[in-house]
Amino acid sequence: MAILREMDGRLVVTDNNEKLWIEPWGENALRVRSTKMPQMPPENWALEAPHSASAEIVVGEKEAAVTNGKITAKVTKAGKLTFYNQNGKLLLEEFVRNRRDVTSPKCSALDVDAREHRPILGGDFSATVRFESDPKEMLFGMGQYQQPLLNLKGCELELAHRNSQASVPFVLSSLGYGFLWNNPGVGSVTFGTNVTSWRAVSTKVIDYWITAGDPPAEIEESYAAVTGTVPMMPDWAMGFWQCKLRYQTQEELLEVAREYKRRGLPISVIVVDFFHWPLEGEWRFDPQYWPDPDAMIRELKEMGIELMVSIWPTVDHKCANFHEMRERGLLINVERGFPVGLHCVDDTIHYDATNPEAREFVWNEVKKNYYDKGVRVFWLDEAEPEYSYYDFDNYRYHLGPNVQIGNIYPKCYAQTFFEGMEKAGQKNILNLLRCAWAGSQKYGALVWSGDIHSSFESFRNQFAAGLHMGIAGIPWWTTDIGGFHGGDPSDEAFREVFARWFQYGTFCPVMRLHGDREPHTPPMSTVGGGRMASGGPNEVWSYGETLYEMCRKYMFLRERLRPYITGLMQDAHEKGTPVIRPMFYDFPEDKNCWTLDGQYMFGGSLLVAPVMEAGQRTKTVYLPAGTWYNAWTGEAVEGGRTVEADAPLTVIPVYTRDAGLLGVFKG
Repeated sequence: MAILREMDGRLVVTDNNEKLWIEPWGENALRVRSTKMPQMPPENWALEAPHSASAEIVVGEKEAAVTNGKITAKVTKAGKLTFYNQNGKLLLEEFVRNRRDVTSPKCSALDVDAREHRPILGGDFSATVRFESDPKEMLFGMGQYQQPLLNLKGCELELAHRNSQASVPFVLSSLGYGFLWNNPGVGSVTFGTNVTSWRAVSTKVIDYWITAGDPPAEIEESYAAVTGTVPMMPDWAMGFWQCKLRYQTQEELLEVAREYKRRGLPISVIVVDFFHWPLEGEWRFDPQYWPDPDAMIRELKEMGIELMVSIWPTVDHKCANFHEMRERGLLINVERGFPVGLHCVDDTIHYDATNPEAREFVWNEVKKNYYDKGVRVFWLDEAEPEYSYYDFDNYRYHLGPNVQIGNIYPKCYAQTFFEGMEKAGQKNILNLLRCAWAGSQKYGALVWSGDIHSSFESFRNQFAAGLHMGIAGIPWWTTDIGGFHGGDPSDEAFREVFARWFQYGTFCPVMRLHGDREPHTPPMSTVGGGRMASGGPNEVWSYGETLYEMCRKYMFLRERLRPYITGLMQDAHEKGTPVIRPMFYDFPEDKNCWTLDGQYMFGGSLLVAPVMEAGQRTKTVYLPAGTWYNAWTGEAVEGGRTVEADAPLTVIPVYTRDAGLLGVFKG
């Protein structure tokens, strides 16, 4: 049987060679760690140090309990953990099927433990934690996966990053708790109807954090308090962003910006995409195609447009920085074979963002060649990082093997730029990344959903991804309007996809047009930044007159919504509130709102129901109790029921609880 005792403000359980720590960590929350190492590993990973957290700890003969606000953990002499809220309601219970406690109704000869540390070659462990499963439980969060489901119950998810997949392992339960798997290693989670299992391929410790709360907002705010919140979004970022793969020259980009201004269209950001550099790992403009970036940036600023510049973490073997970075240990190492992580145009390996010295080296190059010229926002692409082959066990970082710590890479990538920009005196820092882990938000990470397909099926996946990311603690999220791969602006079927996606993008945290459109423009040369092809036109006038007028309408609507959006960003900054969120977040007492998968709230006042099916011209919308107003017509509708909303090609159904917002939609 285990030894139970209080030590240093935490409940400590020792049993043979296992050490189990349960301690207060933030309000209404506990951190649980279990290891078979000689000492408990010191890393906090996603968690910030708790602020004077204290708990009531009671040690009895048969069990011990630790209570911190609204959550209580009880552990028996047999080592089993169970969690309760302030009303004594069971929240989560370890799955145990053994005979250590023959008085337990779950005594079993199966000999399955809740916490499993299985030794692996080298002295570390693969680890599994099992919990009892309530089949009626609904689960949300976990980051971004390319699937359309909102309720994750029954899903198995890979705990690893890939292009368009971001593992952010925080889950919110309809039972009234939030759970963070505080382990940055590769693994998996199964939210089965019979058991919930969290697994780490290689680790030294089982580490998770759990909080109890009554409404979902309370859970979300507790989570944000221990992992951090986004900065205040700068005002310019709340407008319209223009991007395509890729403007090939300085003059081409400037001419697009000038055309937006000639047409009187509101535009906040325009983007210099990848391969504007001579070689990957030379973080600078290729002077052949970008001869005077200082003048370009100056002209854009005079037009009121911010320039965002693409950065890749890859370093070409032929580039000027490769040998120095390799000799100084600033690159990711491969365990087997030639040192290549990604082959796009040439053989490259990524800088090691987990190494503080590498972060400093890269930022110094970026500062000299971009920041000092006036660039104040960066597109941190390839942030997973992307590998040509996701052989996770073949890469080793400064902080350890990829399989053990690799999911922290995008957080460290964001940290590289955030800390550099902060040191340079910048406030309200924002950078665009293709991936995130828990805590990335505090480094100003705006995450987009990667290289996705241009189809309604893909659109539905992004709809789910954005809502899950907000619940997972990443409130700044966006997607390529229209998708990335495969769209031809002259194709009527794609124009319909684009129209519906553009409407939805108006009501996202950031409204950003991007894509690799068909047909492609061939490369301009065989050297430097001219080696990469460009996608077809992707400006709002590229889709025909009808959709141009629609785009114009929604761009100006976005401008008029700025005061409202500013309030949403303030809430995200102060409390970690998701900007877009599932219906249950604002209406937790309405059981219908927990199962809705075709509508969402954009802040607390706007209900948005995007059309995500080809040919659909009406949309069934559920309105919670209270008075709602059709945002387009002003018609008052009593809630507590479903309505059929008109949705012609150029209209997205929107309802508001705030009559004061109706004027914004009338324009």
